[in-house]
Amino acid sequence: MSPKNGTNETGVLVLTLAITLGLVGGVFWWLANNSGVINSLSINQSRPNEDTFTQKINVPSGLFSYGGSTTWAPIRKEVDPEIQKLWPKYQLRYTDPTTGAPGSGTGIKMLLDNQLAFSQSSRSLKDEEYQKAKQRGFQLQEIPVAIDGIAIAVNPKLQIPGLTLAQLKDIYTGKLTNWQQVNGPSLAITPYSRRLEEGGTSEFFDQNIMGGEKFGTNVQFIPTTTQALKEVANNPGGIYYASAPEVVGQCTVKPLSLGRKSDQLISPYKEPFIPLQNCPQQRNQINAAAFQKSEYPITRRLFVIVKQNAQSDQQAGEAYANWLLTAQGQELIVKAGFVRIR
Repeated sequence: MSPKNGTNETGVLVLTLAITLGLVGGVFWWLANNSGVINSLSINQSRPNEDTFTQKINVPSGLFSYGGSTTWAPIRKEVDPEIQKLWPKYQLRYTDPTTGAPGSGTGIKMLLDNQLAFSQSSRSLKDEEYQKAKQRGFQLQEIPVAIDGIAIAVNPKLQIPGLTLAQLKDIYTGKLTNWQQVNGPSLAITPYSRRLEEGGTSEFFDQNIMGGEKFGTNVQFIPTTTQALKEVANNPGGIYYASAPEVVGQCTVKPLSLGRKSDQLISPYKEPFIPLQNCPQQRNQINAAAFQKSEYPITRRLFVIVKQNAQSDQQAGEAYANWLLTAQGQELIVKAGFVRIR
């Protein structure tokens, strides 16, 4: 090899090394100054974007009437405004029945009569409702979206440890008429209820607690939960059952612990109990863990009832239910006082 060729090769090697070092340095400089971009990309890849799920929901345009369960009122208050922000052309209108009180049963009846696009229910569909839909040429589907519990409200002055489900049933059949019979004071029991045909909660109570037995003659029927809770607050011997979010956070009534056995009483609120004199600055909260694990003895699911007719009504109902099952929808369900289902 000639000295000239050796000099050329050395020069090429030096030049190559300089270029390589320059490229490596440039890469390190870029990484150091753009680490935020890399982190951002990593986060986006490892954590699904809520908008992605929302965009996959098939949402129709138009005005859609819906109705049903009064238990759903706190959910409607939280959820509907958010849905309207996401899809301004998907307009929702809650519709009361023309006769009778609003409730799960009347909502399903209105759905069967083509007065609603979909309905909300605090109980499962009945066989006769499935049959009526079939007779009208379509099917009904119930989509569970949340967990709720039935809470028992009594007057704050009443001092008893709680009730078993058997004692609760005996109170509403009229077998137990004095609080002294359940380790309380000598005081007449006044049970309140909504009528069976007016609400999913009373229908659920009838099927799951009463077991088909009729209410006692001492039961007083009140059209709304708001009125019934006022009665209990003013009557030291009063008792009423309702959706847990409607009872647990109240300032004027006390929720009772319930159990299948007297030594298995579970509270519907997070313990320790917050004294009612601290309300409304501090309110008792739902015992979500006990509801999710079915430790609390009266829990149920809340449903969106969808009309399976391959038309825009079906699309509207499925869109509503599917969005409630997204992470954002489930968070709003918790905010409304209920328990997430997923």
